[in-house]
Amino acid sequence: MYPTLVEIGPVTVNSWGLMLAIAVIISIFGVGRLFQREGYDREMVLDMVLIMVIVGILGARLTYVWVYQWEEFWHNPAILFSLSDGGISGLIWYGALIGGFLSFIIYVRWKKLDGWRLLDMYAPYVAFSYALVRIGCFLAGCCYGEPTACGLGVVFPYVDELPRHPTQLYSSVVNFFLFAFLLWYYPRRKFAGEVFILYIGGYAVYRFIIEFFRENLIYYGFFTIGQVFSLLLLILAVVLYWWKKRSASAV
Repeated sequence: MYPTLVEIGPVTVNSWGLMLAIAVIISIFGVGRLFQREGYDREMVLDMVLIMVIVGILGARLTYVWVYQWEEFWHNPAILFSLSDGGISGLIWYGALIGGFLSFIIYVRWKKLDGWRLLDMYAPYVAFSYALVRIGCFLAGCCYGEPTACGLGVVFPYVDELPRHPTQLYSSVVNFFLFAFLLWYYPRRKFAGEVFILYIGGYAVYRFIIEFFRENLIYYGFFTIGQVFSLLLLILAVVLYWWKKRSASAV
């Protein structure tokens, strides 16, 4: 793996951080074009994306501490700010999604914007950014899968010498397809919010399946913690879709 791509004196470029930066830059341009097409001020995109990324990372860290280090946190609260491997070790995606979404809601209400329309514009690029960041996870050697004898197995030297499912790359491929579908479907959406709801539903289904191949530490019965969150997210997507479609039909 290549957790550190470039190291020149005190300057270090980590693979995960670089992929996150690329994802943010591309998303700003991509969402900005949709904003402009829909008659919104594209200058807002930079502020919104940066706020959501910062709060999202904080949410990802808080969720990790809550799930894995809660007792340790009570004895040493400073661990909240302790990250390793270029910042990727100690983060949970669902926390990032919640944190970013909450900051989005606050911004939208502050600016008195149509949140559902904006969510539709952001959704494809959330999938795209996720796909890129998972490549960063692969390079960093984290979020790996269980041992496998299939030809797709990859050895993660920081873990052991066993070939394992490169679940990070599986995730990237699925989310690149999800990005392409959502971007194609955007002009064909039937009601405001549909693209976003399809994203969270699609993500929930993908994540539930990928968890069968991913190395996990915490289980609730037969399900991993990721599958529990995925089921909750899928239920939310179904309820939101039913509610929004019913509301659109009633207009």
